[in-house]
Amino acid sequence: YIQMYKQGGYIPSFALATGDWPAMTGNFAASWIADAWHKGLRNFDLKTAYEGLRKNSLNATLIPWRNGPKTVLDDFYNENGYMPGLPPGERETVSTVDTVWEKRQSVSVTTANSYSDWCIAQLASELKLMQERDLFLKRAENYKNVFRAERGFMWPKDKRGNWIEPYDPRFAGREYFTENNAYTYNWDVKHDLEGLFELMGGRKAAELKLDQLFREDLGLPKFRFWLTQPDASGLVGQFVMGNEPSFHIPYIYNYLGVPWKTQKRIRMLLDTFFLDNIFGIPGDEDGGGMSAFVVLSMMGFFPVTPGIPVYNIGSPVFNEIKINLPNGKVFRIIAKGNTGENIYIQQAFINGKTLNKPWFTHDDIINGSILELEMRKTPNKLWGNSSADSPPSSLNYAPGIRTDIR
Repeated sequence: YIQMYKQGGYIPSFALATGDWPAMTGNFAASWIADAWHKGLRNFDLKTAYEGLRKNSLNATLIPWRNGPKTVLDDFYNENGYMPGLPPGERETVSTVDTVWEKRQSVSVTTANSYSDWCIAQLASELKLMQERDLFLKRAENYKNVFRAERGFMWPKDKRGNWIEPYDPRFAGREYFTENNAYTYNWDVKHDLEGLFELMGGRKAAELKLDQLFREDLGLPKFRFWLTQPDASGLVGQFVMGNEPSFHIPYIYNYLGVPWKTQKRIRMLLDTFFLDNIFGIPGDEDGGGMSAFVVLSMMGFFPVTPGIPVYNIGSPVFNEIKINLPNGKVFRIIAKGNTGENIYIQQAFINGKTLNKPWFTHDDIINGSILELEMRKTPNKLWGNSSADSPPSSLNYAPGIRTDIR
């Protein structure tokens, strides 16, 4: 990636053998570079990587499925903190935008780049570029500019700062969102879930909203729903199991003090959509994203926020798993009493010590820890229910750094 930046002028997002493929929204390189660095994988030129990521964010276009220099839309984003959407009936005037299929995807561009900029801020901090860190942390809050509090949804906004009407959050359409609708992109704030919960009215209100995601019906004929978002497969209410913007969402219950709901939902999703027959995958594999969700979730954990070196605990399918590490150590997860019905964690231990929080660190893996989970048929609603037990996800969080891994 760094070499491609040196040769082509931009850090690629989806690097292929033939060059960059600027798919989707945001800059995925920012997330995995920050994640690798914070997990101790440091055998690369961070200064040059940061230089390229900074250029991508501030001086390149954020328009979906495009790369190259910034446009008037990117100047608007840099000045106003959101990508403007087009009201219904207004014609596109920016020639760089794909007017046939991809369009602006204005809300998704804003949420995705808020996260990308948070990742860049972490790298700026590592390089002791504190003014740059503050700049990108401020940009990481841009998602707030497209959250319409009185409606409780991420919502498109026009260039004049007005909320676009009419708009139905159930519809996707690439004018405003990427492959899903506002029900999905309400939760596309992996780097600052605490801030998102505040916008939603607090943790309890956010929990109820998350519950409703899995219950909300289509509210319109199926053919109209899939006409606007054909990628929305594997539906549970408005939740879309078949596409990658949703993979982290069931784990958000861990951040709300109700990890038993994560355990319930993960096992339900695995049992329903991932079978050993022709129906055994509910949607787009997306470069291994779907398989990664399944494998990690079946083992019992998942990384909600790349860039923060922690893993959320779900509900493991296997009684025991072992991960053999390059340093010769072994990370183990033992699920005692685990069955198809015993899906709930009663208590947990790591290296014999009580673990009351529904997450563990990357260090726990690298050090060859043993995570023991006692599984039962009924949930223990007290386990991991304190706000102090929640996984970290806020703009103020500074990941711990390992320096002994190469």
